[in-house]
Amino acid sequence: MASRLVARMRVIGLAADVSVTTGPGHATALAREAVAAGASTVVAVGGDGTMNEVAQALIGTAAALALVPCGSGNGLALHLGMPRALDAALALAAGRGRVVTIDTGVVEGRPFINAMGVGLDAEVSHRFNRLTRRGLPAYVRTAVAAWRGLRTERVRIDSAGGVLDTDAFLVAVANSDQYGNHARIAPGARVDDGQLDLVAIRPVGLLGAAVLAGRLFAGTLLASPRVQHLRATEFTLRREAAGLIHTDGETHLAGENLRVAVRPRSLRIWVPDSPGDELALPAVTNLRAS
Repeated sequence: MASRLVARMRVIGLAADVSVTTGPGHATALAREAVAAGASTVVAVGGDGTMNEVAQALIGTAAALALVPCGSGNGLALHLGMPRALDAALALAAGRGRVVTIDTGVVEGRPFINAMGVGLDAEVSHRFNRLTRRGLPAYVRTAVAAWRGLRTERVRIDSAGGVLDTDAFLVAVANSDQYGNHARIAPGARVDDGQLDLVAIRPVGLLGAAVLAGRLFAGTLLASPRVQHLRATEFTLRREAAGLIHTDGETHLAGENLRVAVRPRSLRIWVPDSPGDELALPAVTNLRAS
């Protein structure tokens, strides 16, 4: 992949150094080094996890993130209307697009760009990340297996938008509208509104789960009576016990009380000049790749 990337960069005219990550956290370290060296754009080549690691180093800086999405979900890239083709994605980093500023989120000190969650999606992420072969079919199989063995828990959610005290098998807090693969967990969510969308799903049976899955991909999840939705700048989640959470698909252990908050307009990112209907963000001064 690295040699192909260098070859395509030369064709496009993108002057940049290429570094290959060797393990968790390495992308963040490399991105911090690039920012310290004065890079105006840092390119993340990979999935949502790589995107998250690179973005962590860019939040609150003048440097812009460029995405070359090649993961299994690519939730933020799809929400922003980013091209999947390698040359088209690299062309954005070469300055053939515009830079906008989007919100990010943070949960207990861990940044997330697209979404975080507890319950089913954290368990699915934990299992999915251990697979050697990924993609949507593998994700669906993993989700079904996780759902069959998952225990629901009581969760209290406090926010300026209201209070929920409910049994749930999934609580997601989204910045964009989707997990990836057009699975819209928070239809109508925007990455530039200064708020986060919380979606809690109450327990359902097998048939109900199938219906919810259909709604997830149809973009009508919030119309279900089994789904509760809040929009706010900050949430406090109180669950029964410590356990897994995920941030952009990467899993971590966390305590029973979780504070989730938005960081308004905190990340600069390259997007296409002519975005689709899902994105209507004001442009800021363009930065050239270095």
